[in-house]
Amino acid sequence: MSDLFAEQLLTLAKQAGAEEAEVFQSRSQSCPVSFEANRLKQLESAQADGTALRIWKKGRPGLIVAYGAVEAQALVDRAITLSELNEAEDPELTAGTQKKYPDAGHLVEVKQLLEWGNETIDIVRDRYPDVLCGGGWDCEVETTRIVNSRGLDFSYQDTTISGYLEASLVKGDDFLTIYDGQATREAVLDPKAIVAPILQRLDWAQRNSPAPNGRIPVLLTAKAADLLWGTLQAALNGKQVLEGASPWNDRAGEAVLASNLWLSQDPLSGPYGCPFDDEGIETKALNFIEGGRLKQFFLDRKTAKSLGSPTTGNGFRNLGSNPMPGLFNFIVASGEDSFEELVRSIDDGLILDQVLGGGPGISGDLSVNVDLGYRIQKGEIVGRVKDTMISGNVYHTLKDQVKLGNDAEWSGSCWTPSLVVNGFSVVGKTF
Repeated sequence: MSDLFAEQLLTLAKQAGAEEAEVFQSRSQSCPVSFEANRLKQLESAQADGTALRIWKKGRPGLIVAYGAVEAQALVDRAITLSELNEAEDPELTAGTQKKYPDAGHLVEVKQLLEWGNETIDIVRDRYPDVLCGGGWDCEVETTRIVNSRGLDFSYQDTTISGYLEASLVKGDDFLTIYDGQATREAVLDPKAIVAPILQRLDWAQRNSPAPNGRIPVLLTAKAADLLWGTLQAALNGKQVLEGASPWNDRAGEAVLASNLWLSQDPLSGPYGCPFDDEGIETKALNFIEGGRLKQFFLDRKTAKSLGSPTTGNGFRNLGSNPMPGLFNFIVASGEDSFEELVRSIDDGLILDQVLGGGPGISGDLSVNVDLGYRIQKGEIVGRVKDTMISGNVYHTLKDQVKLGNDAEWSGSCWTPSLVVNGFSVVGKTF
């Protein structure tokens, strides 16, 4: 696709009578390497090239998406036709100038990805020869560009390296699967750092333990903690506020969580940051919860206008959708205790590391099966629990003081430490 394709679309849209137009382009190239049953399964190269055109003619919006090569006039004609089916609206477009942001990340050769994948498997099987390992390693380059009829032309390129390992162990009727991974913009992944938590969890799982029952302390690892934060992210979404679905409507400035919880957004940290949102608004650091008190929600342009507030630069989209409020690089402030200290603080409780099923959603009502969990007794991990369920409400649980670890790490695009909560009920098999 020509580098001038976006400009060509804008010109043709104007000639077709559109008052406003926007082109959103997304390109990605990757070289995923996958492993299965301790062996290389697949090595491939993938490329995707998509363009979304939004036009407004007589105020009526039309959105059309194309993948790969496409004839510009045909794309414009289809967008015009679709606009005739919609009601008129005020275009929410960002005026601006041309700006190309610095590229982020570093390329890595496929040979290096293969070496990292084999190294992680070798480390695990050196200690546990019966384990079957799988996983994936990738170096993905993504390019994003937004151009519109109000002079905006923003673009940037982002390169992310990721590694993921899964270890499975079968003993009779007992089946255990543990997974972990990393993502970075640096040129180096650390196989030993990926393997270390997997080996630790395999060590803990050498014995089974009766599950605790009742309302007991639950220690969520950083990997499991996102189960809680997903609910809070939904409550902070301006669209949920606009629709009256957020339990924090009209709660700005009030205490909604425990006083030791600080939640924010840092757009430029970690492997998932971006310099501007999908509406061409430069992203910025935001504080959502300060000492348990609600400070603000995250908004796109349209939602912000409806709420009478300025956008926070959080308008994100898929190619085939209009921008909506979206969150990235969600940061949970750490505490002072190490993971080991959190364990020692619990007389009888549960470590939650992996769950089966989805999260609680915006209601906060949680009921999940434990995929991987461990019993704590008298400050020590005594074994793996099976056939166990956790239930409760996220909002109610996080209103009480929680113990936060100092071991924060990325869980997807969430930077979170492990933490101990006291508001969940546990029901499990006691043998």
